[in-house]
Amino acid sequence: MKWCRFQSGGGSTYGIIEGDTVTEVSGSPFDTHARTMTTTPLSRAKLLVPVIPPTFYAAGVNYREHVTEMALRRGEKPKFPPQADVGYRASNALVATEEPIVIPKDATEEVQYEGELVVVIGKRCKRVLEADALDCVLGYTIGNDVSERTWQRNDRTLWRGKNTDTFKPMGPWIVTADEIPDPHGLRLASRVNGETKQDSSTRYMYFKIPRIIAELSAGLTLEPGDIISTGTPAGVGHARTPPEFMTAGDVLETEVYGVGLLRNRIGK
Repeated sequence: MKWCRFQSGGGSTYGIIEGDTVTEVSGSPFDTHARTMTTTPLSRAKLLVPVIPPTFYAAGVNYREHVTEMALRRGEKPKFPPQADVGYRASNALVATEEPIVIPKDATEEVQYEGELVVVIGKRCKRVLEADALDCVLGYTIGNDVSERTWQRNDRTLWRGKNTDTFKPMGPWIVTADEIPDPHGLRLASRVNGETKQDSSTRYMYFKIPRIIAELSAGLTLEPGDIISTGTPAGVGHARTPPEFMTAGDVLETEVYGVGLLRNRIGK
């Protein structure tokens, strides 16, 4: 099943996508809900960020190939974290598919992409065992951890470099977990202006999703609607020689095969 949020009247509502049609739903995927009789062609629906999370978690340095390429670039041996390296992102930074990523006027040119698979938590969980962790997942969507590298290097908490308004495109919808029995076998690709920059697989995650959920829930209560961005694979712009940056007018696409395509234009 595909869940979405879309514009309806002066507000927003959840919907279920079937083929080329969106059926409006009373309620939400995280609570009781029922289909209504109201339908909209998908081509005419203004899709919104598929969920506004109570908390937005992000696992960093989570692909072996990415850690290795960055270490080689620095002339160092790769160092892998002993446990999932999880931080936070801000909901104010979220934008939907087809909405612009706006580079602030005071930003430097060092703005880059990081395509990621995003986990959507479906029920409250605390101290969940790794073997049971996927039972807490509603489904999966796509995100891009857009980053301003100068700010990222200079702001200890990453408050600007990762959390500037519009820097976290996410969507286009949520594909429920029953349709993706193995979230670690998905091809993930990022493209800028149609040119492939990242082409990898979620199988290369260093810490798999059950491990991340188990480690998080050991100390934190995960709530329905929480999201966990699971890290980016090799091929991000700062790992290239010379480094590659995005600029106004560029089109950024992140595709997770079996989930969907997230598309955003860079603005300024």
